[in-house]
Amino acid sequence: MNGRVGYWTCEEEISLTRGPSGLGFNIVGGTDQQYISNDSGIYVSRIKENGAAALDGRLQEGDKILTVNGQDLKNLLHQDAVDLFRNAGYTVSLRVQHREQVQNGPVGHRSEGESSGIPIAMILVPVFALTVVAAWTFMRYRQQL
Repeated sequence: MNGRVGYWTCEEEISLTRGPSGLGFNIVGGTDQQYISNDSGIYVSRIKENGAAALDGRLQEGDKILTVNGQDLKNLLHQDAVDLFRNAGYTVSLRVQHREQVQNGPVGHRSEGESSGIPIAMILVPVFALTVVAAWTFMRYRQQL
């Protein structure tokens, strides 16, 4: 293992229908409140449980929101971005950038619910232990006959 960590990004268009609690997420960032150093982008800081975003399932905490209804979010003050979301209407189209960390392996996309992988030792140790117990039980049973 070389210990290198990298990131990959992908963009996605997400359409949300405003619910009783709005769009169901909080944002951070803006030119006056950079969330990431040297990046004035707008990021999802929290997905509200049972909100529109949580029920849709595609928007994730840490996603960068690039556009709202086609309007670019570059170089906006935080409050201007908040106002844009509040006035976006009932159905809101978001262009988002997902960012995932990749460590020591090829970049790939996992579908929802798919495991990110299990270390082989976590599988082999219990299998080995069960094999030993089964063999011991068989030998003991065989001797009693």
